[in-house]
Amino acid sequence: MDKLFTSFKLGQYTLNNRLVMAPMTRSRAEYDGTPADLAVEYYSQRAGVGLIVAEGTQPSDDGQGYLMTPGIYTEAHVAGWKKITSAVHNKGGHLFIQLMHTGRMNHPDNTPHHRQGVAPSAIAPGVQMFTASGMQDIPVPRELTTEEIHNTVADFRYAARRAVEAGADGVEIHGANAYLIHQFLAPSANQRCDEYGGSIENRARFALEVAAAIAGEIGADKTAIRLSPGSQIWGINEGEEGPALYRYLVAELNKLGLSYLHIMHMGNEVLLGELRALWTQPLILNRPGKSRENIGDDLQSGLAELESYGQMILANPDFTCRIKTGAEMNSADPATYYGGGVEGYTDYPVMQ
Repeated sequence: MDKLFTSFKLGQYTLNNRLVMAPMTRSRAEYDGTPADLAVEYYSQRAGVGLIVAEGTQPSDDGQGYLMTPGIYTEAHVAGWKKITSAVHNKGGHLFIQLMHTGRMNHPDNTPHHRQGVAPSAIAPGVQMFTASGMQDIPVPRELTTEEIHNTVADFRYAARRAVEAGADGVEIHGANAYLIHQFLAPSANQRCDEYGGSIENRARFALEVAAAIAGEIGADKTAIRLSPGSQIWGINEGEEGPALYRYLVAELNKLGLSYLHIMHMGNEVLLGELRALWTQPLILNRPGKSRENIGDDLQSGLAELESYGQMILANPDFTCRIKTGAEMNSADPATYYGGGVEGYTDYPVMQ
């Protein structure tokens, strides 16, 4: 437990502790993607953790799939994020913005431009998505052309630069949870016949190009990536080559000297150990559903340098204090996760 509260050097930054707030979609931005003023309070309340990874943020119009998610590619977006990063820094915290292109996890009703979603291949995920008019089937996406893939890499690069201009300490590339980069990795979503489909090397190409482009734009020490090896949500299936694909991908990413790798662990302990051995930079580990009693175990074992938590930090703005003192935790309210206002967002009680 004591190791949780030691400082840690992450690139050029010194984090106050080894606890990380995981990125969590909250769907409370303005319709144009500008973070709402209430987000300033939400993130600053939680600045006691060593690092905040902000919610998934679209790098372009086509990157949006959900209602009311923030962007980071217009002047208004940058101005909104500046308020958030300043508030977090004023409390001694650090914040990376997660760049999330949802790809086929999209419904036209959720976006201002109402365009069809884009993906590696024209394959629907076979699930429904929440929209303003209720749950609807996700439509078949449009397959990206090779030129559009290159343009999408450029969109990620531009968004990363805007994030740094907005005061973010860096960006985390969302390569997990069935979104665009993950879709390229999985044969169930990627049946291309060009250099972005087929072999392990080809399916990993887009992720590696995005990471290299961003690192070249803002510096490798400000660039990170999140992966979820073995995840099978929303029609994603990485197939029998899945473990080999991640061994290749992580080894190639490691050559870029990125700030950190953030793994959402899906249960394959053997693969996790193999990826740890291949990765020589800091590792953030997220174990969904991990109990309070096990907080700090992965630091103590040496498997990870930092541990990330989602719902517990969502419901406990003073998470670090509660861990230190053994105080009871607030329970998160799933009914208020997405959309709305203060309730379930900035009104969770703190210790007196």
